[in-house]
Amino acid sequence: MRLERMAMSVLQPGFDGTEPPDWLRRALGDGLGGVVLFARNLPDQRKAADLVASIRAESPDVIVAVDEEGGSVTRLEARTGSSWPGNHALGIADDIALTEHVARRIGRLLGTTGISLDYAPVADVNANPDNPVIGVRSFGADPELVARHTAAWVDGLQSSGVAACAKHFPGHGDTVADSHVELPTVHVSPEILTERDIRPFRAAIDADVRAIMCGHLLVPALDDVPATLSHTVMTGLLRGILGFQGLIVTDAIEMRAVAAHWAPEEIAVRALSVGADAVCAGISSHDGSSVYALRDAIVAAVHDGRLPEERLAEASQRVQDLVDWHARQAPARALAAAEPDDDLGLTAAAAALHVVGEPRLEEAPLVVEIVARPHQAADSGTPPGVARALAELLPGTEAITVTVGDPLPDLDGDRPLVIVVQDARRHGWIREILGRALESRPDAIVVETGLPGPPSGAGYVATHGNSLASARAAARRLAHRPPVPEKESPP
Repeated sequence: MRLERMAMSVLQPGFDGTEPPDWLRRALGDGLGGVVLFARNLPDQRKAADLVASIRAESPDVIVAVDEEGGSVTRLEARTGSSWPGNHALGIADDIALTEHVARRIGRLLGTTGISLDYAPVADVNANPDNPVIGVRSFGADPELVARHTAAWVDGLQSSGVAACAKHFPGHGDTVADSHVELPTVHVSPEILTERDIRPFRAAIDADVRAIMCGHLLVPALDDVPATLSHTVMTGLLRGILGFQGLIVTDAIEMRAVAAHWAPEEIAVRALSVGADAVCAGISSHDGSSVYALRDAIVAAVHDGRLPEERLAEASQRVQDLVDWHARQAPARALAAAEPDDDLGLTAAAAALHVVGEPRLEEAPLVVEIVARPHQAADSGTPPGVARALAELLPGTEAITVTVGDPLPDLDGDRPLVIVVQDARRHGWIREILGRALESRPDAIVVETGLPGPPSGAGYVATHGNSLASARAAARRLAHRPPVPEKESPP
């Protein structure tokens, strides 16, 4: 029974629904060490807090984790868009105190909900602008900038009493593949990897980050297996050379980068054997049998000698260490919860705007939002935000969404036109539609919400991210409002 509980303690599964299913309650009683929440579990913050409370009622010490990066990857605000700009916008603003403050406010959001571990910040250096899954999730392409903002983000989040988890070690920035879909390969020398990609993780470790997530990445300069399954990467590099002693978490084991090659039980056993401490399984079977299959495979591997019991016990202890750390942070969470509300998210997003020309809207526009399918790290239910933000300021604003294969709508008319794109430089079909739209309406204003390319249109605004905060900042700039709403003076 002790071995089964240790095996269960290193798992962090997801589940469906907004209440703990029966199998999850049973698993928590059997020693389940963690749960990861997704947007599908979190319709709003109040219900999120109720859900976490019901999970903790079954097991007070369970780690409750979530991906709350700000920007395009948000779980608690997936239905509206994040109130906080993402990493790239913070990197453009390049204000360390601002980054730390934003992360602390994200920590306040999580802490008041009862969440103990945030799978953030993204510490990847976006060295390849064609990267399909990192992009604006990264602070930028300069390793030194990414390192200092990673450390600031860790400091800010953890000062609120919520544990940070830097990802995706040893660096997902120089890839052209999405590990949700296939196995990415990082073709660099050990020297470049050390000086560029690993530098932000070293900064996170120096900032006492409580956890690091290993990515499903193939780095031939280090090993011939994905980093998640590499003793060289996990134990030799991360534990040995970098000296990290916190919790190592796998990226979700159902991602095709590894799931296309190994069964989930084999991935879990191999990852633990090479140094991982917690196994993230974002998708579980409806009855929880997949979670128990992982537990049983881990136990069998100990009996077979493939996974030393000492290694499993070490992993289980690191899970407990994070639980103990979180318990000690109750005063920090109380202080963060008592901080007053302000317009920090909007202020931070406004600091990242890049404006070319003098785009101004004097009346309600037609907004054409040309959107690509979001990568799987983001939530597909998050709606585009610029049109909504403009409608709040300029009633009568109309919006049309165009996706791949859709015809270009009729753009004739006297009303102003705003065209919103995301990563136009990376999507040929977006550039083609945008070009045709500008031929018809050269007076259009273009808003780029991804990594910017060459400016276009009669006016151009780059937000460096597609959070709700960034959309509101762009809308206020176009409607020539103050960067943040002016406070009314008391009577």
